[in-house]
Amino acid sequence: MHPVVVTATVTVGSALLAVGLVAIGHRVVRRLGRRSVLLAELATHAHRPLLVAATVAAVQFAVRFSTGYAVGEPWRRTTLHLLVLATIASCAWLVGALLLALEDTTLARFRTDVPDNRHARRLHTQVVMLRRVTIAVIVVLTIGVMLMTFPAVRGVGASLLASAGVIGVVAALAAQSVLGNVIAGLQLAFSDAVRIDDVVVVEGEWGRIEELTLSYVVVHIWDDRRLILPTSYFTTRPFQNWTRTRAAVLGTAEFDLDWSVPVQVMREELRRLVESSELWDGRVCVLQVTDATGGTVRLRALVSAADSPSLWDLRCLVREHLVRWVRDQRPTALPRWRAEVGDGNGLSDWLDLRPPAAAARDRGGRDRVGRGRVRPALDAEPPDDARLFGGGADGEARASVFVGPDDSTGPDPQRQD
Repeated sequence: MHPVVVTATVTVGSALLAVGLVAIGHRVVRRLGRRSVLLAELATHAHRPLLVAATVAAVQFAVRFSTGYAVGEPWRRTTLHLLVLATIASCAWLVGALLLALEDTTLARFRTDVPDNRHARRLHTQVVMLRRVTIAVIVVLTIGVMLMTFPAVRGVGASLLASAGVIGVVAALAAQSVLGNVIAGLQLAFSDAVRIDDVVVVEGEWGRIEELTLSYVVVHIWDDRRLILPTSYFTTRPFQNWTRTRAAVLGTAEFDLDWSVPVQVMREELRRLVESSELWDGRVCVLQVTDATGGTVRLRALVSAADSPSLWDLRCLVREHLVRWVRDQRPTALPRWRAEVGDGNGLSDWLDLRPPAAAARDRGGRDRVGRGRVRPALDAEPPDDARLFGGGADGEARASVFVGPDDSTGPDPQRQD
């Protein structure tokens, strides 16, 4: 039989044998994968790379051992060199597929579609970043190994190594921003400062971390816009992370109203509103007067929700309802400017300008004590929904976080020597 026919027959037979063995192994692994996540991922990711790698390796061995008669022929050297390059590339593909299967198996154990998913999102972020680094390293090493198979490249290797220091310095200066972003991406992945699906506020925009790569971060803005930022932004500039510790957050709605606003009545109205809404998680409902300057008083409604989307809708609901309530039920509490004309002896409905003793006589003298002096009545203890740091277990826990260390053994700050 002619040597060429023998070579072709052996090559085709080896390729078919490799394809058959890979097909049988794939069927077995897929059957076993019904009870194993790892085997299922291997059957999905590693089938094609293993098929290509096994076929190329079989063809290489067949050509090498069936063409011994043609040792030294140029066509044989060229064919074997091409097969070696194909083997290196297919093996690199197989290694990458195996690593991807292991990473997907790890991610399958930690779900992100559950309420308390902070640890899972952190792991997903780290695995995704490692996957990108792994693929980049495999590609670089594969190209390097393939180039080293050329004699000309090996010949200039010594001179390249000698000038590697100068080239490295030049490359570092030229790619300073790129390398900075890569290092920042790795820092973000392992410092737990930001994770995929975290809710953040950056550049005045509120959104969710949609994608985190080695060079840039994609923030999905609430109105479906995408904000693309370099990874170094999150390591050099301040930003808000609403879900770093947990998804439940607090939000405010502020109102500038007239001094005649009935705060307690408005507080009760806020409580009725949030208790009737499914957006409220039942933790915090507080209405406080936070400022009283400029002719108006500022009321801040503080409410809580299980996650930031619910909080956004709850804050809008509180604003809309309380604005309507003030307009319809307490129109005198709307912000207004006052101008007093005359000598000021007249009395307004909302202000009693007389001394306390005269006001007490009109009320029947019930508050009179001592020699005509009147002791002003103190306000009662504010209810729970008027206190942020106290009034309940959640408020007491929040207050303990913001209390400094108790140094009972130190000097008395009130003592003066």
